[in-house]
Order: sequence, then structure tokens, then C-alpha cells
Amino acid sequence: SRCRLPRRCGLRPGAAAAAEIKNYKVILMSLFQFTSRRLVSQAYCGLKPPSSKKQRICLEMARPNSNMADFREVFAKAKHIAIITGAGVSAESGVPTFRGTGGYWRKWQAQDLATPEAFARNSSRVWEFYHYRRELMLSKQPNPAHIAIAECEARLSKQGRSVVVITQNIDELHRKAGTKHLLEIHGSLFKTRCTSCGNVAKNYKSPICPALAGKGAPDPEIEDAKIPVENLPRCEEQGCNGLLRPHVVWFGETLNSDILTEVENELEICDLCLVVGTSSVVYPAAMFAPQVSARGVPVAEFNMQATPATNRFRFHFPGPCGTTLPPALARHETEIIS
Repeated sequence: SRCRLPRRCGLRPGAAAAAEIKNYKVILMSLFQFTSRRLVSQAYCGLKPPSSKKQRICLEMARPNSNMADFREVFAKAKHIAIITGAGVSAESGVPTFRGTGGYWRKWQAQDLATPEAFARNSSRVWEFYHYRRELMLSKQPNPAHIAIAECEARLSKQGRSVVVITQNIDELHRKAGTKHLLEIHGSLFKTRCTSCGNVAKNYKSPICPALAGKGAPDPEIEDAKIPVENLPRCEEQGCNGLLRPHVVWFGETLNSDILTEVENELEICDLCLVVGTSSVVYPAAMFAPQVSARGVPVAEFNMQATPATNRFRFHFPGPCGTTLPPALARHETEIIS
């Protein structure tokens, strides 16, 4: 029997009708997708609440939970926990972030110095900057947030559960606190890489070379030391003596692909993700937690204030990490300690 839909709709029978019906379907699908994208963007991107009551409800449902008891229930069941940390977790140890107002070393911000181009132009100035940071970090200690993470990892490992720390920080305070499973995606202040042979080595010397002793003070009135390149840190591999650079990822450089693969593997198996002290604006790290959340895994953010990603997460705990994180990661009453 012939389809009666084209007649009722005022369309021509046959192939012409089928084509018009297909066009209507495409239009309807486009409208649906546009509406869906608009609702999602309003719910997750921190836009101002719309005037309609239904859309306000949509936004309210997207707001993260700040109930610690609810988080603790999820934490008690998690087998593979990924903790993503940023500069905020170290700020409470007195580590300068070099971001935002006042984040200057002398008259430069980090992005003025942490580039391959800056190192090529003035390697003495760049090494003064990193020497200052190295010496500063040697005097700093982990704060309660670092310690809570390390203690949580040690405790849960005895229960057959895992904790991995994925950090943007280069200060090694997580390592100093005792964290074992640590992925430093931006490198470390206490590693060097030879610009000639490529050798990467741990280096905790203080000063890192004699010419940098007493150099690197951040006062904007201080002149550059203008250390000859031959007196800057040099490679100790036999027969090399190449110029060393800090083994950190500079602006404009790509992250280590092997470390990124490890990060990807950990995020794929995690069943709980914590975002601690990060502004969620530095890529690619800013994508990690939203991607985990998109597949339905609970994400909890511990930060001084909301970030562009906050409304994508299930939990948000405002305040200093050293205050909010220890009770969140403390032993749960259901844990069995052997």
C-alpha cells in the first residue's frame, strides 16, 4: 500500500516526497542538536543564569556538591584514585606561583623566562631565575595537603587500592612528603638536561654551580649577573661538558609523550578523581578531569575558589587545600586495615 504521509503533509508522492521528508528530518535534528548544545554550554560554562525557570533549574542541577559526608561515601568505595595537583597545593608551603598580580621575578613573569627563546638569548638570566627557585625550594617543606596525599597512598596500597598523583608542579614537594606513584608532567627543578647530549640527571647541588652562588635575588633593582656561558652549569657526562638547562617543560614545548601515555592510562582506570589547587586553565592538564567526569566518574575539586571547570564536577570544596584535603582523605570507618 502507498504511504499516505506525503498526502497529509501536502508533499508529492514518490521519490520527491521521500527527499522532502528527509529534509524535514535533517532540520528537526539540527534544531535538537542546537538546543542540546545550548543547554549544555549554559550548564557547564559558567554563564549567567537565564531568565526562564526551567533553565535556572538546569543550572542548579549542575552545581557541584560540597557535602563532605557524600564525598566520603564515594571515597570509601574507590579502588583507583587519581589526584591532579597544581600550584595551589604548594602555595601553602610558601611557594610563589609566578602567576597573576605580583607574580614577578625582578621585572619578569615566568612566561618571559621559561621559554627556549629566552634561554637562547640570555641563559645566564634564566639560570639565575631557576637557581633562585631551586634554593627557595630547598628551604620549603610539604604542607598538610601533601602529607595527607602521601599518607592516603601508603594506607590504601595496603588494602589493594591505588593512588596516583599527576602534578603540574616542579617543586618535588609531593616526593618530599613521601608520595611514590608520582607523574610530574612539567618536569622537576631538581633535574637537568644537557643541551648537547640530552642526558637527564637528578641534581640537588646548592649552588648548582660556583658562578651562581649568591645570585638570583628577585629584587627588581638588582642587575643581571651576566655569567659567561662557560661558567653556567655544565654536563658531567664523560667527554661532553655541554650546557645544562632545567629539565622542565617551558612555554611552547611539548610534554613528554611517555608521561602523557602513563597519565592517559591512569585516568582511564580511575574511579575517583581529585583536582587539588589548580586553576584548570593550563593545558593539557586542564582537560584531564573534565574528560574523566564526562565518562561518569566522580570528580572532586579542592580549591580556594571556583574555576572554569567547577560546574563539570560532582564535588567542590572551597578553601585552603591544607585544611579541606586531610579530612577528605583520612581513614574511612569502613576501611579494613591489615
